[in-house]
Amino acid sequence: MSAFKPLVTVIRAGRLSYSAGLRLQDQLAKQKVSDFAEFRNYLLLLEHDPVYTIGIRTKGYTAEDEDRLRLLGAEFHRTDRGGLITFHGPGQLVAYPILNLRQFKPSIRWYVCTLEKMVIETCRKMGIPNASTTKDTGIWIGDQKICAIGVHGSRYVTTHGIGLNCSTDLKWFDHIVPCGIEGKGVTSLTQQLGRQISLTEATAALLDSFGQIFDCRVQEEHKERLTN
Repeated sequence: MSAFKPLVTVIRAGRLSYSAGLRLQDQLAKQKVSDFAEFRNYLLLLEHDPVYTIGIRTKGYTAEDEDRLRLLGAEFHRTDRGGLITFHGPGQLVAYPILNLRQFKPSIRWYVCTLEKMVIETCRKMGIPNASTTKDTGIWIGDQKICAIGVHGSRYVTTHGIGLNCSTDLKWFDHIVPCGIEGKGVTSLTQQLGRQISLTEATAALLDSFGQIFDCRVQEEHKERLTN
């Protein structure tokens, strides 16, 4: 890593539908720049309305399955990310890094590994020292998944990202096999720590961890145009 650290601008988008989140990612990722060094990196933070999403490896979900899940009050979307079916909704911190990996390391494998380390460090800062990776995707506390990971890369520009359960109603996961993994469960920061964890508290830990693990500068976006 060079002495010059990449700059990542944080956008706190609040609560959005999944479709609105996709449009915002697309807008931020499709930058017309002549050189990768001119690309402006973003970390998009938000919370989704209830939605089930499936990745490019998911097969076998029929129209009837979609209807069944929609009747629960959630949307259903097929996406171009990696990973299998998962749920996003209130109480879950969703982070979509929009990065040009040529400013970091041009490797999707490195990126996923670094994303995993970032979530593990976030959990550690929150007081959970035993979060880890396994042979299955995501971040786990024993046999319970606390964070889903599914990313997409195009010409080394990343979209999609992570869903960290903070105070999520875990009953939403009862209707699916999360990430296609049988016999395992889901958990949240609130469940693990025995107290209500807000997205604000989790966001602070995640931003500290992101700058540390990705070795980058993190700056907040404001409504007015940034001058630096």
